[in-house]
Amino acid sequence: MTVGKKKSKQVRRETLNLPAANFLTKVNRLKKLQRAIARLTPSWQACIPLAAIIVLVWGYAAVAQTAPAPTTEEQLASLKVGMDTMWVMVAAMLVFFMNAGFCMLETGFCRQKNAVNVLSKNLIVFALSTIAYWAIGFALMFSDGNGFIGTSGGFFLWNVADNSPATGEAYQGIFDSLNWTGVPLNAKFFFQLVFAGTAATIVSGAVAERIKFLEFLIFSLLLVGIAYPITGHWIWGGGWLADAGFYDFAGSTVIHSVGGWAALMGAAFLGPRIGKYRDGDTVAMPGHNMSIATLGCLILWLGWFGFNPGSTMAVDPNAIAHIALTTNTAGAFGGAAATITAWLYLGKPDLSMIINGILAGLVGVTASCAWINVPNSAIIGTIAGIMVVFAVTFFDNLKIDDPVGATSVHLVCGIWGTLAVGLFADGPTTGLYTTGPAAGLLVGGGFGQLWAQLVGIISVGGMTVLLTTIFWMALKALLGIRVSALEEAEGLDIGEHGMEAYTGFVKETSLDNRSESSYGAYGGGSGGRPNKM
Repeated sequence: MTVGKKKSKQVRRETLNLPAANFLTKVNRLKKLQRAIARLTPSWQACIPLAAIIVLVWGYAAVAQTAPAPTTEEQLASLKVGMDTMWVMVAAMLVFFMNAGFCMLETGFCRQKNAVNVLSKNLIVFALSTIAYWAIGFALMFSDGNGFIGTSGGFFLWNVADNSPATGEAYQGIFDSLNWTGVPLNAKFFFQLVFAGTAATIVSGAVAERIKFLEFLIFSLLLVGIAYPITGHWIWGGGWLADAGFYDFAGSTVIHSVGGWAALMGAAFLGPRIGKYRDGDTVAMPGHNMSIATLGCLILWLGWFGFNPGSTMAVDPNAIAHIALTTNTAGAFGGAAATITAWLYLGKPDLSMIINGILAGLVGVTASCAWINVPNSAIIGTIAGIMVVFAVTFFDNLKIDDPVGATSVHLVCGIWGTLAVGLFADGPTTGLYTTGPAAGLLVGGGFGQLWAQLVGIISVGGMTVLLTTIFWMALKALLGIRVSALEEAEGLDIGEHGMEAYTGFVKETSLDNRSESSYGAYGGGSGGRPNKM
């Protein structure tokens, strides 16, 4: 017991002495640290308090920036905005890639000596469209205003009142016509920009092989900056046609018909290419490369899956899949119908007609793709494919020279596609959509929607013809819009650009086209019907 008591007293003394021992240990460490600091240079010694301050401030900032954790609803809303924005941007990039399709298609349908000129126009036109639409076009088309034009500003997208991606009643800004889509303003602009560029590109093919380069560029600026936004505001900008019940989901009228009307007026004011019409006959001027023309068609077909489904401007799985299917079906049936029609009417399955038939079907379904069922999209595409073949003949009989058939594809089939909304729309009670056009005439509806579509076609066509006529006439009077006969014979590659696409290859430079085959692209291609029918 004595031994145990001694050990217990020793443990208690050691326990009592622990604080003193720890204190002495800390003092010794501090002295060692002081001696170590004393051995440092004055510069290093000055850095020590500075480092301590940085650590303290850093820690304070980290604490100050800590925000309350977002709720589940906020996280889901943010995720939806991100997904919608990604879809809109990817779809817009697909539409942008359609510029490559137009480049290939138009170049292949034109003659070798004009290849550089056609490529140059298609390349620069989107750059100019970007400038014009950013500067004034987007503001005129979508800013709040009256039924005719946007008047609330937004030029250059500078200091714009806009709280996108807020939607509906929560939106506060000057672009109320776009408050239905919950993506940032820059995404809205970019998507609409690629559409505007498409309208300008349509004109390029119809005026190919004889227009001056500078004058075409000026016209493109005027079209995208003024004419296109005015009629676009009527329909997509909350203007008077929208109030009248006119519907155009992805642009059969807004884009394709407007581009087609502008192209028609340009081709009319320019006049036909030398030797195209002689002694009452149509002389074929075959395109020089049907391989790249076919590649261009495939690129455009791919781009249409951004053009039409992307116009949802939101990740709606059912809508996107449905629109993609109606779009593809119409294009496929358009190509098949044009092939059969050309075979029967022209005697051969003309490749240029197959290409234009596919594009005709795609244009024809663009206005109605969200509001029709798949069988009706096949009907729309079939009729468009048949129409485009006869439209080429029609314009040639009028002596309207369109080397690539742009007016036949975009104008004629754009008009047909717009009417198709009033004929085939299923109506908002069928489950396909809850808001949109009334049921069409052929699916149990009345004439109401068809009448609204017809009014829109006539109004947009009249305004576009008026404005583009003023543009073409002013350019023709002030600068002249057509190259000289010698430049046309030699080729615009040399006359306008001083270079050739195929250096060293033999090319046709004669003003007389009698040496060319009597068969060829009727309206732009490689095969086709005889000159006389």
